Amino acid sequence: MKLESLVKLNRTIRVIGFDDAPFVKGVDEYVSLAGVVCAGTRFEGMVWGKIHQDGFDATDVICNLLIGKKFLPQLHLVLLDGIAFGGFNVVNLPELSLRLQLPCVTVMRRQPDLAAVEAAMKNLPEFQKRYQILQQAGTIYDYAPFFFQVSGEEPAVIAQVLERLTDCGKVPEALRLAHLITAAVMTGESGSSA
Repeated sequence: MKLESLVKLNRTIRVIGFDDAPFVKGVDEYVSLAGVVCAGTRFEGMVWGKIHQDGFDATDVICNLLIGKKFLPQLHLVLLDGIAFGGFNVVNLPELSLRLQLPCVTVMRRQPDLAAVEAAMKNLPEFQKRYQILQQAGTIYDYAPFFFQVSGEEPAVIAQVLERLTDCGKVPEALRLAHLITAAVMTGESGSSA
């Protein structure tokens, strides 16, 4: 069932939210990635993977964690905590949506400073490749309190869905839980900035 219909009929929306774990820049080769599955705001399960720091495998790793596995047929939406994980391992948002056959959304806590992002990416190999993937994510929408990019659905529908998936604050519960879990696994305790 399409997201718009789920919202209109007040049905439960099943979502997975991905966030990366804390890591030491330039030291850790791999960065852990958690995907938390929620029905609305209720935790239902999770997946765990690893990506290369500043690599190009984030899109493939997310697809491998879901395609052919038990959670994908249950999901209505994929949420990402930003467009890049493990530094600048940028997710190809349109490709992710196409491969998973689901709407995919990057959620940001604030409007990003794109000039600063571009300047930082220039310090890494294959800048043009990274920048092109970043550009493919498209427009950053401002539906206060949410900033997001989306592939596979209309922004107005996503704004309504994000409200339903958020218990309190500006972060959908699946992303908040992924952030808390990755921090706890890597550092021994969850942080306060989820």
